[in-house]
Amino acid sequence: MIVSDTRLHQPRLHPIHGVLLAGTFVLFFIGLLSDLAYMSSYQIQWSNFASWLIAAGLLFGGLSLLWAIINLIRAVEHGRQFVLYTALLLALWVLGFINALIHARDAWAVMPTGLILSVIGVLLAGVTTWLGFAKFGVGGVR
Repeated sequence: MIVSDTRLHQPRLHPIHGVLLAGTFVLFFIGLLSDLAYMSSYQIQWSNFASWLIAAGLLFGGLSLLWAIINLIRAVEHGRQFVLYTALLLALWVLGFINALIHARDAWAVMPTGLILSVIGVLLAGVTTWLGFAKFGVGGVR
């Protein structure tokens, strides 16, 4: 007797990819909180914290983007599902890079552009993270 499994293979995020994706959102969100703290206190160290957090968010986001591009290339049959996700990650990385350049300026010159870019970045990171986890989930097929 031959047993066949007729379930379709659904694309899933690798657990490490999920950690990188969630870390991207958290780092950009804490960077936004640091920008808000700088805006209310004008202590320059808050601007430095935001710069480092955005740089770390770019690292995590870049690794997530690289992983998403590899998944997009590998998953020919499910490619359309990965296109939007990969495009949002790319947009997030480009916006984060511009935000990092803004935050590299003198602390007084960061506001209000840095804060606005941080808000947009957190919203974009939230949508991307939600899409990644809601659409694909984490783990593999058993």
